[in-house]
Amino acid sequence: MVTYHGVLPDGYEVTDANQDGGLLSAEQFRRQLRLLKSRYHVVSPEQVLDWVANGRELPQRSVLLTCDDGLLNALTDMVPVLREENLSCLFFVLAASTAQKSQRLWYEDLYLALIAAPQGTFSFAKLGITIELNKTTPRRTMWGKLLRQLSQFDPIERVAFLEAARIQFGLDQSRDTEFANSEALRRRFCLLNLHELRQLVDHGMCIGSHTLDHPVLSEQSSELAWKEISESRSALENALGKQVWALAYPFGDPASVTDREWQMAAQAGFQCAFMNVGGGFGAELPRFAIPRVHVTSQMNLPEFEAHVSGFHGALRACLPGGNSN
Repeated sequence: MVTYHGVLPDGYEVTDANQDGGLLSAEQFRRQLRLLKSRYHVVSPEQVLDWVANGRELPQRSVLLTCDDGLLNALTDMVPVLREENLSCLFFVLAASTAQKSQRLWYEDLYLALIAAPQGTFSFAKLGITIELNKTTPRRTMWGKLLRQLSQFDPIERVAFLEAARIQFGLDQSRDTEFANSEALRRRFCLLNLHELRQLVDHGMCIGSHTLDHPVLSEQSSELAWKEISESRSALENALGKQVWALAYPFGDPASVTDREWQMAAQAGFQCAFMNVGGGFGAELPRFAIPRVHVTSQMNLPEFEAHVSGFHGALRACLPGGNSN
């Protein structure tokens, strides 16, 4: 199982490798697909459903293509390449994509705000959060800390925090104007809306759930985590009129997902659920914690195949203190 997070749109300039490292160029994506087709069996989401639900065997050396988040470039930049190669993909999208109006990932807006913020002390008493920013503050480290803190609250409180932060940071609305005026920025940062999501389905792609709002589930109360997992499935099914049988946990690493979330995925009626670590041939495939190879733009083609083939994981497991991730 391999997971992507999108393809960089034409006209978009990468200015932050940390932020954009999960998105590949169209040509890089095409080369990886052609390698998989030449050496492995790229199976459809429907074949994987038959495998998990009915025990139907998959061909040897099977690979499933998945993509997380449901950014607009999934439709505008990924699908054309997939169709050229006659392949399908399981796209994990947020329930936010059932809205008529396009939204953005809250944690990306948080990151952009922190990068643009001036030095100073900023207090958000309602949520009990204080931010200290100075010359030596690593903004990305601060972002990671806030991401986990804000995951403890519901989506409405996160939106209120982001609005208050922009005001305290002295940020104007120019960024929103930039998004409105730039197709490349929209494709890079905006989520699919309902019309675009339905287009994705019309192109023969399969839809899975990525929760309501992409929090770190392990940081949430049981009530909030259950809502994120269970209500996302019903929202997508109601919007699309199709079965949503698979879940991908947000972030999908062992620090973000626990046994509690595995159990909730089963209780919510999903047939299986996916992590975002591990993967490669030889990896164990627990039904509600299926590992995936997380593909980044930094991987060259030999590195990509080393991960898919399981060689990378086997090598790490042999090293002192190594593991298979």
